[in-house]
Amino acid sequence: MSTAHKNHNASFLALVDDAKTRIRHIGIEEYQGWRQSGEAGILIDTREDNEWQSGHAAGAVHLGKGIIERDIESAVPDKNARLVLYCGGGYRSALAADALRNMGYTNAISLDGGWRAWREAGLPIE
Repeated sequence: MSTAHKNHNASFLALVDDAKTRIRHIGIEEYQGWRQSGEAGILIDTREDNEWQSGHAAGAVHLGKGIIERDIESAVPDKNARLVLYCGGGYRSALAADALRNMGYTNAISLDGGWRAWREAGLPIE
């Protein structure tokens, strides 16, 4: 994996690397371009409740990794909608995007760098 990571276990990193072979993942610069052109899609925060409550990307929908598979079809019934998922750094969102792909969502994308990249880019926060 090209991005620095916290003390993640090797098996977890292998799982994320495997998921990333099947999903699309983008950097913050590409996402900013989509925002500017009005093509950003639906931004989904896959972090835990306490992370969300501490601050999140403005306009994001909160569907934590623990519930996204259960609730996504109610929240976003259009399986062709562009979904940009983020977490703390892009690991959990990659796993969530892969799960959504398995559920038939054709445009679930993981944001590399996640919340960290969002804040560093100076994007709006709530």
